[in-house]
Amino acid sequence: MRAQTIGEAARQAGVGVETIRFYERRGLIERPLKPQGSGFRTYPAEQVRRIKFIRQAQQIGFSLKEIRELLALRADPKADCSMVRQQAVGKLEEVRHKIEQLHRIGSALEGLIAVCPGRGGLQACSILDTLAASGDALPRPDREARSSARQRLPEAVRLGTRRRRKTT
Repeated sequence: MRAQTIGEAARQAGVGVETIRFYERRGLIERPLKPQGSGFRTYPAEQVRRIKFIRQAQQIGFSLKEIRELLALRADPKADCSMVRQQAVGKLEEVRHKIEQLHRIGSALEGLIAVCPGRGGLQACSILDTLAASGDALPRPDREARSSARQRLPEAVRLGTRRRRKTT
């Protein structure tokens, strides 16, 4: 594979030109030097492979900071595969935690929807009333006030609210 212009590199890597520029600004890839005269910057094949690596790592949930760490490990001849495995295990734990959070959120929404009649004026909307009640109660620093406000909410909403507050 020969060196390519930014547009060709972007197509080859499956990203947009602005994504490549973003990676350059973030220090994830080096910006090629502009050739003497009026030529275009060219991206060597290794840069395109690096861009693909970054894109694929992002697709499975790694943050740019984590990708930077993976790239550093990849470039370190003393690094061990166990270090990369440790990064992947940590990411998997994070993903599983997020899935649990989404299940709690889904249960809370199901609870809100279950008690909603689905018709009538907005002034009697049980979903809006419940959200307004939890919105008023949650920011209070007084634990008793939060507890009594939560008891007025359907159980699914209380469960989802309580767990979300602990994890943030």
